[in-house]
Amino acid sequence: MITLPNREALSSLSPLERFGLDVLVDLSRCAIVEDPAADVVRVAIADPDPKVADLRACAAQGWYIERSDGVVRVPRAILRRVAEIATGAAERRSTARDRFGRVPSGENELVQQNLVAEPVVADAAARLREAVVASADRRPTAFLTPWPDGKRWAAAITHDLDVVDLWPVFTALRMAELARKGQVRRIARTAWSAITTIGRNPVQRALRALLDAERERSIVPSWFVLCGTPTFRTMRAGDLTYHPEGRGATAALRTLQDRGCEINLHGSFATSDDHALFAEQRRRLAGLTQSPVLGVRQHFLRMRPGETIRGMAAAGFRYDTTAGFPDRNGFRLGVGDVIPAWDGAGGGEQPLDIQEAPVIWMDRALSKYAGIEDPDAWITEGIALADACRATEGLWVGVWHPNLTPALGFPDAPAAFAALLDRLLARQPFVAPLGRLVEWRVARRGVRVRGILPDGRPDVYATRSVTDPLTLEDVSGARRHSIPATPR
Repeated sequence: MITLPNREALSSLSPLERFGLDVLVDLSRCAIVEDPAADVVRVAIADPDPKVADLRACAAQGWYIERSDGVVRVPRAILRRVAEIATGAAERRSTARDRFGRVPSGENELVQQNLVAEPVVADAAARLREAVVASADRRPTAFLTPWPDGKRWAAAITHDLDVVDLWPVFTALRMAELARKGQVRRIARTAWSAITTIGRNPVQRALRALLDAERERSIVPSWFVLCGTPTFRTMRAGDLTYHPEGRGATAALRTLQDRGCEINLHGSFATSDDHALFAEQRRRLAGLTQSPVLGVRQHFLRMRPGETIRGMAAAGFRYDTTAGFPDRNGFRLGVGDVIPAWDGAGGGEQPLDIQEAPVIWMDRALSKYAGIEDPDAWITEGIALADACRATEGLWVGVWHPNLTPALGFPDAPAAFAALLDRLLARQPFVAPLGRLVEWRVARRGVRVRGILPDGRPDVYATRSVTDPLTLEDVSGARRHSIPATPR
């Protein structure tokens, strides 16, 4: 448990520095005590400005977090540095764009410093937690549990419904891609699968196969569905490719609803600039599913850093999961977790009322962009990143596309998907739809301790209720203290 700096010290921080402090404390799982006189570890701001450009040097120095009796000091420069990474500040400043209008991955600081496979912000938060333990002496300590059911990390399985109709066109495009790579054997296997599938929609069959594999393992996935009107131009660009009210999309949505899946919006290319389209597409999808649409992910991960997210928030989405790399896998914001999104456009410089749950791993980042056709290699990288999330008690968000099926050019993909699920589950994550995970993390962030009771127990409460219980634990994680589900 900790107390935060006093009001005067907090007011001296810039909005970005305060955001860095809030993110570090949240990810550290330190419970915040409201009573400033409570005899718990106090977090203070240190003014010395260590050189923090080199992130490996920061990590080697424990992020320059100072420990002393009952006090932990975090340099203001570290707060700023953490916030710059978590808000994608370098990418927000960049004017570079790729052919899809995205900021190239090379503009990202973690890519430039070869740290993309390491959740550096989460590591800094872990160092803060360690410093609190080391500085506590006999003072009471308690931490919020990482995830429900005693799980130490979490995973979300997500899918983007990019293809529904006109599947032979996508098969032809995929075979052309394989031909450029000299994948003669895969071309032959794809052609045979496509021929034997004529008269039976392979996309619908692949969708059901994914759902069957997940149901066998008690996994409920999150789906992201396109909901704009396609044109020749959007189809040619690989953007909107089907009518959401069409027969194929209607059948797909019915299947997803029957299986209890979470259904969210896959924002079209135009939404990244025309924010009014977010509300329009969200209403359209909600009308088709007759249920709230709470999450969004941009098609091709196309968004304007610091700008598109404002449109998402204005449209009423509770979370976004776009902040991943299209052409590689890793930690674009330095975290595998849930953090508030940041308004860095138009002089906003403040957190938004929408959460960001970054994509950590995506199948096509390897097969399409890296040219790696071996699904076993995709899975190996996905599991390595899952292990990094597990080590920092975070959240792994993975994307598997249902069009990765033999008739559309991916003959080995179904077996690889099953292997991915089995290897993830063997590491014992808390698995749930992404929206449920986000809501729980927001609720955990809102837990507060009024003070320490005479018997030494924390007088703890939650500012919002959630389905999965919130708990405190001791340093060892063995003893847990339940938290009332609603404010008292």
